[in-house]
Amino acid sequence: MTGEAADPAVEGYARALVEVATAEGALERVDDELFTFAQAVSGNTELRERLRDDRLGVAQRLEIVDDLLGGRAHPQTLAAVSYVVQSGRARQIGEIAETVSQLAASSRSQSVALVRSAVELDAGQRERLGAALAKATGNPVSVKVVVDPQVVGGLVVSLGDEIIDGSVARRLAQMRTALTV
Repeated sequence: MTGEAADPAVEGYARALVEVATAEGALERVDDELFTFAQAVSGNTELRERLRDDRLGVAQRLEIVDDLLGGRAHPQTLAAVSYVVQSGRARQIGEIAETVSQLAASSRSQSVALVRSAVELDAGQRERLGAALAKATGNPVSVKVVVDPQVVGGLVVSLGDEIIDGSVARRLAQMRTALTV
């Protein structure tokens, strides 16, 4: 969720996915599920490599997507991921998902906060965090959580170009620096 301009192809795919999900009345759900799927792909080397493996036929890669999402995700999420994989853009699924999140949030006049946490946040924690960030920024905020064990504890929040690092890892690094000076 950087402030950088997206690759035109990524932007085009994301806009198309947002338009279709909006027409289906499922933008919020598709946005969340696509983001979650992209994070799963990013965090699983075997899955990432299989979806990107040109030696596997498109049908085999789409079967993997269907096995993972079929019956669990909104049909439009399944269609969106299938479209991206079938188009040979599996390598860019994370960028496309981020751009979809930005476009979806923008359509709701919101900002997107990418939150790294050592553990998954429940719906109540996400709501409270979103409310606190909205109060701090003066704008509604859509919270996207990435589970990152390297955070150890606490949170690292990226909101536009601003990063708020309240992680235990950062505090330990600060203590280490203070002790070696």
